[in-house]
Amino acid sequence: MRLLLLMCVLIGPLITRAQSLYFPPTGSNEWETTDPATLGWCPERIDSFYDFLDSRNTKAFIILKDGRIVLENYFGTFTQDSLWYWASAGKTLTSSLVGIAQEEGFLDISQPTSTYLGTGWTSAPAEKEALITVRGQLTMTSGLDDGVSNSDCTDPTCLSYLADAGTRWAYHNAPYTILDQVIANATGQPFSAYFNARIRNPIGMDGFWFPVGFNNVYFSKARSMARYGLLALNHMAWNGDTILHDLDYFTAATAPSQDLNDSYGYLWWLNGQATFMVPGLQFVFPGSLMPSAPYDMFSALGKNDQNLNVVPSRGLVVVRMGDPASVDDLVPITFNDQVWQHIAWLECATGLPEVGPTEPLRIVPDPCTDHAQVYLPQGTPANDIGVFDATGKQVLEIGQDRRIDASLLAPGLYIVRVSTRSRALSGRFLKL
Repeated sequence: MRLLLLMCVLIGPLITRAQSLYFPPTGSNEWETTDPATLGWCPERIDSFYDFLDSRNTKAFIILKDGRIVLENYFGTFTQDSLWYWASAGKTLTSSLVGIAQEEGFLDISQPTSTYLGTGWTSAPAEKEALITVRGQLTMTSGLDDGVSNSDCTDPTCLSYLADAGTRWAYHNAPYTILDQVIANATGQPFSAYFNARIRNPIGMDGFWFPVGFNNVYFSKARSMARYGLLALNHMAWNGDTILHDLDYFTAATAPSQDLNDSYGYLWWLNGQATFMVPGLQFVFPGSLMPSAPYDMFSALGKNDQNLNVVPSRGLVVVRMGDPASVDDLVPITFNDQVWQHIAWLECATGLPEVGPTEPLRIVPDPCTDHAQVYLPQGTPANDIGVFDATGKQVLEIGQDRRIDASLLAPGLYIVRVSTRSRALSGRFLKL
């Protein structure tokens, strides 16, 4: 009886979430919508948000709330039926497919990659190649040299030893791409056919994999990316049809996968961690990957700002497709953070709304011009709230209304620090 009660406690919230979610029908363009006003968003601010997205070369933008479309817009000649590439956001599709193949007994991610490819798939010494596992490919810890002339190259001559597998994190496309062949060899099926049968078709996605140089890139409509985000939001179950039964695998995929880069799972990027690393650098940055975004968000991020964000605590899925928003980064962290600043600005900010109990404080809008509001975690009494400039000097003291009079501040970056009876919180905002 105790075991039954415990299972109800653990599974109950997942059932409640699944029952509250809407799933668009497969083989149809039908998709229910939700009025943005029901989320506390000011409708008159949406056009300005779209102007921002348009100015940053966006082609498609979608926000789902519990599966229903809250915002959907297409820019220029791009339409709902236009196809676009996912770039590295498609890595998460492969991550899910590896989990399915393991669940079906075709492979084991703890096994050496050579189990499925044979020996000599790299130019590393045999004993070093044997250290590389499928899990190492999923976590970007293969130890292969990402500093070669073409880090996309999957030829054995391009895959040279640099460090023992598991001891170095580096964003390296080639070992990831080879997962496609691992899946194909393990299952005895073409990679695309296996993907279509296990993920694409059951949830009503469109799209296809297409070779671009050494890379295998997924192309689809924006709504298909939103469908996959909704699948991930519901722990890989689609309207009663469980696509990936191994919840432990999915949980591991969307949690820190190693102790080198806290913000990386199994090809998913993770927000809200203590530190993060970025492609091309062997440096660990302190703080959250995207501080303006919800801390429980996990993301599929691709070159030229292809973004898929999943936020379980708020039931949100956010999709952005387009050309580069600014710098041609492999992973669009900066622009994605700016998108979340603008999403926060949509809030009408009436009264004193609070953020979730596990989130830090938020300042809305950010950036701001004349005023901003400090939102505290639920049940957090504030004894002292101060605003500090970049030198650490306090420039404002905030009253119980938690309102910042930014008109008194010079343009720049500011820190808000809050002292409570049990802890200290901090956040930052930009004054324009």
